[in-house]
Amino acid sequence: MKGKSELIRKSIGASLLIALGDYALLKLGNPIGPVIFALGLLGVCYMGQNLFTGKCGFLFQDKIKVLDLFIILAVNLITGYLIGMVFSIVDDSVKSAAVSKVTSWTFDLPMLIKSILCGVIMYIAVFMYRKGTPLGIIFGIPLFIFCGFQHCIANVITMGVAITFDASLIICVLGNFFGSIVMWFITKDANILKAK
Repeated sequence: MKGKSELIRKSIGASLLIALGDYALLKLGNPIGPVIFALGLLGVCYMGQNLFTGKCGFLFQDKIKVLDLFIILAVNLITGYLIGMVFSIVDDSVKSAAVSKVTSWTFDLPMLIKSILCGVIMYIAVFMYRKGTPLGIIFGIPLFIFCGFQHCIANVITMGVAITFDASLIICVLGNFFGSIVMWFITKDANILKAK
């Protein structure tokens, strides 16, 4: 039971870190917001927290149980949404920015492709961190935001701020997972360091 409680605790921690980055993005916008957002994933990696999009590409390499990955995803989504709701109470300006973003999302092929490409970048960012450099995070996170690629945990936080739900989250989760797995498959022969 201790293992599951730690899994949940670290998943909550990851949600909070990404939520802080998303808050900065909603509050500051371009070009500062995407750069500051990178702090979220830096915190996740250096503090050893459980973020679905940082774990799914390493599912086979790290021998992560599918149930554990599902728990990470569920906790990230639920706590991310709840933290987003708290942000909506704190600051009306981020709520209006969140509503605007959510209404721009669509349940279609372009959204899926944007989600897959985000998954690719997330895998590269964590891969590079495991190789000993934060540069993949520092450049990769602003890159996917500037390009309009879609990150499922950031999106659910934004939905929480907007106090709404959009079905595009479903294809965003699938796209992030698929993009990460594709990059793992392409690079699986590389000498990747084990998870910390």
